[in-house]
Amino acid sequence: MKNRTSSKGNFFSALFCSIFGHHYVVSRKVTEHIKEYKCLHCQKQVTTDASGKLSTLTPQMHEINDALQDMYRKRSGRMVQNVA
Repeated sequence: MKNRTSSKGNFFSALFCSIFGHHYVVSRKVTEHIKEYKCLHCQKQVTTDASGKLSTLTPQMHEINDALQDMYRKRSGRMVQNVA
């Protein structure tokens, strides 16, 4: 019974997004300029690409964002130590 409700919920969510558009919220901040977003209705995930536009979050893009986030954290940590 839950599967029927879930599939109907997914259908109506997808229909809502196709009519009114997605309602994205930030799900993860990778760097100051790169973020990952998730639609509140259909759960579609997107991220900002090199040109600043939204593109679908693929496993490859997720790995790239992970690497960027690690580099950003290390760099930010060094900058704080040098200032202090």
